[in-house]
Amino acid sequence: MKKIITSKKYLVFGLLALMIWGCAKVPLTGRRQFKLLPESTLIQASSLSYQQVLDTANIVRTGAQAEMIKRVGNRIAASVEQYMKENGYESRLEGFDWQFNLIQDDNVNAWCMSGGKVAFYTGIMPVCQDETGVAVVMGHEIAHAIARHGNERVSQSLALQGLATGTDLVMLIKEKPAVARQIVNTAVGVGGQVGMLAFSRKHESESDEMGLTFMAMAGYNPSEAPVFWDRMGQLGGERPPVMLSTHPHPEKRQEDLRKLLPAAMEIYNQNKR
Repeated sequence: MKKIITSKKYLVFGLLALMIWGCAKVPLTGRRQFKLLPESTLIQASSLSYQQVLDTANIVRTGAQAEMIKRVGNRIAASVEQYMKENGYESRLEGFDWQFNLIQDDNVNAWCMSGGKVAFYTGIMPVCQDETGVAVVMGHEIAHAIARHGNERVSQSLALQGLATGTDLVMLIKEKPAVARQIVNTAVGVGGQVGMLAFSRKHESESDEMGLTFMAMAGYNPSEAPVFWDRMGQLGGERPPVMLSTHPHPEKRQEDLRKLLPAAMEIYNQNKR
């Protein structure tokens, strides 16, 4: 009986996946998406998880770096919102409540949860070097939220755990909040979690493409993106930064970014300040 129920659950999962796969597309790239959850469900879960991170982290609330994170984040978010409204994607911003925080942590990492919840670790700031470097990372992380990559990753996690729908995640939030937070956190790389690497790298490449456009829209020079990843690639070591572990190789990434630069530079030249 248990086997039959499980089979039915996966059948429901498969049918839902096919239905959603056929209609959901990522802005800018047009890629069809695999996702099971209403975005509102994931935004709810992300909001709870983000608050837990803030409650337990050492947040840098003042100073030039903290102010820079908020300034760059708000500037890119405003440009993205304008683009989304002008191109018929406004509904993808429903439930967004942008937050940009700098956390005292030596990890070379940054992430963005569904609904626009962004965190930078102080460990990545020397690699960013300046405001344009922050914009490279910020555009990339915001792209994850706009593309709903968290939804795709959480859907994958739910499938692997035999949970078929967003209702299961809601119940998990209520009954086992720690497990639910772990699913959400793993999906976005919180705390250095690597997650599903092969699946993630596809998202990272897509976020590179979208992020390059987003930073250009906000008036930040996209030609600095390959330079940032050159600095990141030089870090290396026995335990490379999470952003190297879960991303394409820096040399491949720089090559891909340079191919995208001509179109991004056109956008930048129209929007530079």
